[in-house]
Amino acid sequence: MTLNMAAQAGIDAPVPRHASECPVEEWLAFLGHRWNALILWHLQTGPKRHGELVGCLAGITPKVLTERLDGLEQRGLVSRELLASFPRGVLYTLSARGRRSLVLVLDRLEMWAKAG
Repeated sequence: MTLNMAAQAGIDAPVPRHASECPVEEWLAFLGHRWNALILWHLQTGPKRHGELVGCLAGITPKVLTERLDGLEQRGLVSRELLASFPRGVLYTLSARGRRSLVLVLDRLEMWAKAG
């Protein structure tokens, strides 16, 4: 993609800047934080309870999973629904934003990584 095409698509041209000022760096750091991408990957198959996610993510502690889910929820990628069942529980799903755009990016990143 040429610089002119990038500008027309709304993509910034490369300029000297600190990494903290780059939205791509910020998102890559967030998604690269241990567990975040894997949580999203598991949620793309459908809603899951906290305990189900713990079972899918070998080695994660319930406390860390709760922290990661809170961060994903704050960024609008995951929705949290309180269940009115017994025992009480919480159901986590990908939000419309997470399904609509981010999963596609993660799928492409996976293909790129496998192509090596």
